[in-house]
Amino acid sequence: MKFTDGNWLIREGYSVSGAVQAYDFAVKGNTLTAYASTAPIPGRGATINAQLITVQFHSPAPGVIGVKLVHYAGVRDRGPAFQLYGNEGDHTVIEENEQEAVLRSGNLSVVIRKGPEWSVHFYRGGERITGSRAKSMAHIVEDGGQAYMREELDLGVGEWVYGLGERFTSFVKNGQAVDIWNQDGGTSSEQAYKNIPFYITNKGYGVFVNQPDLVSFEVASEKVKKVQFSVPGESLEYFIIDGPDPKGVLDKYTNLTGKPALPPAWTFGLWLSTSFTTQYDEDTVNSFVDGMLERDIPLQVFHFDCFWMKGLNWTDFQWDEEVFPDPEGMLKRLKEKGLKICVWINPYIAQRSRLFEEGREKGYLVKKENGDVWQWNLWQPGMALVDFTNPDACEWYAGYLRELTDMGVDSFKTDFGERIPTDVVYFDGSDPHKMHNYYTQLYNQVVFNVLVEKFGKNEAAVFARSATVGGQQFPVHWGGDCYADYESMAESLRGGLSLGLGGFGFWSHDIGGFENTAPAHVFKRWLAFGLLSSHSRLHGSSSYRVPWSYDEEAVDVTRFFTKLKSRLMPYLFHTAVQASEQGVPSMRAMFLEFPDDPAVEMLDRQYMLGDSLLVAPVFSEKGDVKYYLPQGRWTHLLTGDTVEGGSWRKETYDFLGLPLFVRGNSFVALGSNDARPEYDYADGVELGLYTLEDGSEASVTVRSMSGESELVVRAVRAGNRIDFTVVEGSGKPFSVRLHGTGAVSSVEGSGASLQEGQIQVEAGQPAVSFSAVLAG
Repeated sequence: MKFTDGNWLIREGYSVSGAVQAYDFAVKGNTLTAYASTAPIPGRGATINAQLITVQFHSPAPGVIGVKLVHYAGVRDRGPAFQLYGNEGDHTVIEENEQEAVLRSGNLSVVIRKGPEWSVHFYRGGERITGSRAKSMAHIVEDGGQAYMREELDLGVGEWVYGLGERFTSFVKNGQAVDIWNQDGGTSSEQAYKNIPFYITNKGYGVFVNQPDLVSFEVASEKVKKVQFSVPGESLEYFIIDGPDPKGVLDKYTNLTGKPALPPAWTFGLWLSTSFTTQYDEDTVNSFVDGMLERDIPLQVFHFDCFWMKGLNWTDFQWDEEVFPDPEGMLKRLKEKGLKICVWINPYIAQRSRLFEEGREKGYLVKKENGDVWQWNLWQPGMALVDFTNPDACEWYAGYLRELTDMGVDSFKTDFGERIPTDVVYFDGSDPHKMHNYYTQLYNQVVFNVLVEKFGKNEAAVFARSATVGGQQFPVHWGGDCYADYESMAESLRGGLSLGLGGFGFWSHDIGGFENTAPAHVFKRWLAFGLLSSHSRLHGSSSYRVPWSYDEEAVDVTRFFTKLKSRLMPYLFHTAVQASEQGVPSMRAMFLEFPDDPAVEMLDRQYMLGDSLLVAPVFSEKGDVKYYLPQGRWTHLLTGDTVEGGSWRKETYDFLGLPLFVRGNSFVALGSNDARPEYDYADGVELGLYTLEDGSEASVTVRSMSGESELVVRAVRAGNRIDFTVVEGSGKPFSVRLHGTGAVSSVEGSGASLQEGQIQVEAGQPAVSFSAVLAG
């Protein structure tokens, strides 16, 4: 939202009162308060008719500083508010002298200059990382009386801004105007399903605007050396989060807003959907499932989309009895084939739903100001909305979900949650404008909690489309409605990388595109990308997404990459634990792993899958792809070719290949099972050690499906000798294969032997050590 007309003028229709002078300060506990006047106060007489902006500085955690701007403090806060986890404790130091007031938190400090010109500066140690100048903090009134609070933070030369949710526009946000307002706009527009008022910069700090309502960002757009953000109302709060690197920022941000839950291992397998408007019954479903089995394509989850319920009745949680006369028996039969079951739901209640009258009578539906149930005809006739601010309504909705889990359902696709009205009244009195974005949090939390209740911690997963701050705690999320072309494939990746920079650890997308039906070549290229994402789903709109409906080669491609993903599960599940513990996404923008390499700062057509794997999807029928390898030695996972990084490469791949490189000085654990994602990852695991340089060391952790570390091996190279130590052992046999370091001439150590180029270890017990002597 823009308030200025060029560099000098205010836009017609607005009056802007910005902070120009620090009048005085107060310290209470761990909070430093500055009283900033909006006009110079040279003497006592100037305090008459003065206007103040109260600016409170505090710290919920080391390295995090909160700033709250208040114009009128008498405004009633009706909620909702993001749930934050912090401790205003002893890590805060406040100092004051004649020139400045300072609040320190860890290595981050905020300095407020005293004197006639207001200025606020944030420092990492002795380095200024950003700040707010005179008139940047402001109270603004629009003709008609609507008030806003605004802040403008400095951007440095060469500083790039990322994040702000799952955005499908340019990956670097500089030059964009972004409104934090959840909308169902597909992947080909500036609208977003998952709006997160948090950004991160390549300077190693992040900014979180702690407002659930509409936050309007001008990112180097209204003023090209500023990030401006504004909200309606009389107060605004934000946090500066110092990394000092991008991963550190995400760790601290998710400490504040919540860590992602660890999804169960089965969710990483291939999901197959009925698709949206297609015709299907049990025979159709079995033809898909059996077709995958007959073609030796591992399938883990079957998803029933909307029409498992009767049309015009959504949501009523009732199987369409004309199509599915024996749903419980059908689910049992499917589960006997080793499948998990997911069904589509949403928070809307059509007038024909069996839930509508019950919800109306008991007050479980969102109301208009006159007490009527809010309804419209968009999506479903007479559609109402569950009021999740009412605890009884939450329990009512959850009760129907429990009936489905008892029947055999393992997960729910929590669709929608973006089309939330603002001309309504909530049970708890929440501000409907703030509830527009926040509604999805309550919705997904209710569903996720049922799954935790039924299946236990780390055994719950939804498939969610909408989200806000804190939504990362309820994985998994998918990218919404995309077209069946390379452009939408690329925009989906941009959206996923942006979302990951908001602390969302797990993300998926509709392989082959949702709208329309992709040409076979698009589908096959998208398969490689989709099965090298954290979660993988075949889903579409009006046509089935089984691979043989494209061509026979699509069957081969699906089989190849599904089995590859199963073998990668020891590595991928360790990456998942990292996401859960550190807030770092499984699919990582390149600058997260290489923050000191300026060549990666704008890359959005490739990514790191965990610490060690680089993936560059192919966006062309011919297989032409251009990608960048950072400095170091890289080994192609599939071909074994080793190349030097530090440059761009242009290559051509068939449908069974793509740039998939392993970073030097790293381990990648490959499992012994290519048929499903759930198995004992430590039993017979192959530890691939890639291009370990002289004087370097690497370590690998293999985990159980509960997330506990089971096998930890460290390798150290000195000259032509690599020494291995089992730091934590599973007691199960494993092997080590060296890549890019030359042949192994001999192996020393009890229980280890050289067989066909691999080091075989009979039983990995703690403190077992062995060495590989390299030939030459």
